[in-house]
Amino acid sequence: MLRSVVMLAVLGLAAHSAQAEAIRKANPPSVPKPVAAYSHVAVVPPGTRLLYLAGQVGNRADGTVPATIEEQAVQALENIRLILAAEGAGPEDIVKLTFYAAAKPTDMAKIGAKRAQMLGKSPPPPSTWVYVSGLASPQYLIEVEAIAAVPDKAPTR
Repeated sequence: MLRSVVMLAVLGLAAHSAQAEAIRKANPPSVPKPVAAYSHVAVVPPGTRLLYLAGQVGNRADGTVPATIEEQAVQALENIRLILAAEGAGPEDIVKLTFYAAAKPTDMAKIGAKRAQMLGKSPPPPSTWVYVSGLASPQYLIEVEAIAAVPDKAPTR
């Protein structure tokens, strides 16, 4: 009898753990709604949570899009910061940035300054800059993807 009770308890814990470890996809309310069928973030537990952010364009919260690639890049990076914050993470947790540009910036320093300001004193993540012939809409001049790794908090006792 005791063996059966122990086995049921173990199976119950395993089922609970499997449910707790499921990938969660979300669209935080602090950023514009997706412009197509996707989620802004996917969280993969345990140990280190990996956050895969959908490509962010220069959409502002009010739905407007800046006119220049530099302003769009600054807004895209800000959207990434807001998504990370909604997940309890920060720019220091970014492990990969990919920039897709449909136009050549005339002021790379402005984009670099925003990136540096956002990352603070943390070491900069690996980054890739790719020129593309176009993005999802002609008004978008740049899209930025990010992947972040967030250590799970130790359980409190």
